[in-house]
Amino acid sequence: MNMVDHRFDIVDQATYRNGMSRLGTSVSVVTTLSGGKRFGFTASAVCSVSDTPATLLVCINRGSSSFPAFEGSRYFCVNTLMPGQEEISDVFGGRMPSSDRFAHGEWGDGLTGVPVLANASVSFECELTNAVDEATHRVLFGRVIDIRENEERATLLYCMRRYLRG
Repeated sequence: MNMVDHRFDIVDQATYRNGMSRLGTSVSVVTTLSGGKRFGFTASAVCSVSDTPATLLVCINRGSSSFPAFEGSRYFCVNTLMPGQEEISDVFGGRMPSSDRFAHGEWGDGLTGVPVLANASVSFECELTNAVDEATHRVLFGRVIDIRENEERATLLYCMRRYLRG
């Protein structure tokens, strides 16, 4: 079923991006393991779907250099960053090769072998249950199979194109 009403024009890219920049969000690094190698990207599009069963979603650009690894992976981890981890966000959001990104931060292995950031605010290890393509992105739905929380209750936030401490 197509839900688009074609009587209205769609806003242009710049207007949309400016509006979305006002939608504050937590900053996460999403990781996976593919072919024995670690891959990851910075994401601000992470959302709870349900608590029964515990399920979240994350969006990845299909043009991302990390996309092929996530396309073929069954497991992934959403590592929500803390204030002071802006460099990790920048590294995983940039054009640095995936193999070099993991030199930043302290990484361990989750239950499924996916990379888990040791001092993340919270890490959600997930099993992929569904994937939906929309426009330039793929929405990954993950059933949460493990959660690791940091005792320090702080999360790195991003709003108006800058980092905030929350």
